[in-house]
Amino acid sequence: LISKMTKYQMLASQNIVIILCGNKKDLDADREVTFLEASRFAQENELMFLETSALTGENVEEAFVQCARKILNKIESGELDPERMGSGIQYGDAALRQLRSPRWAQAGSVQECGC
Repeated sequence: LISKMTKYQMLASQNIVIILCGNKKDLDADREVTFLEASRFAQENELMFLETSALTGENVEEAFVQCARKILNKIESGELDPERMGSGIQYGDAALRQLRSPRWAQAGSVQECGC
């Protein structure tokens, strides 16, 4: 896993958001990795970390919410520019692009899609 993480971090944007989800939280007795080990790994590799359970639904939605929130914070701070090719971010609807435009973007700088 460590060599794969290094590869992803080398090839991806420096602003990539990665979340490590420990699944099957409801099967604590069958655990192979402790919470502390996973948490430490995530911290050492600058990853977000949550334990989830699809069976109970615990933290499943929260994983997506936290990831989306971190991406949005990076957009609002200017670290990530969704208009830049290769940013990895796309708005599905031109109307949403205007609504979610970062605070630092100048009015009128958003170009409409000609689709």
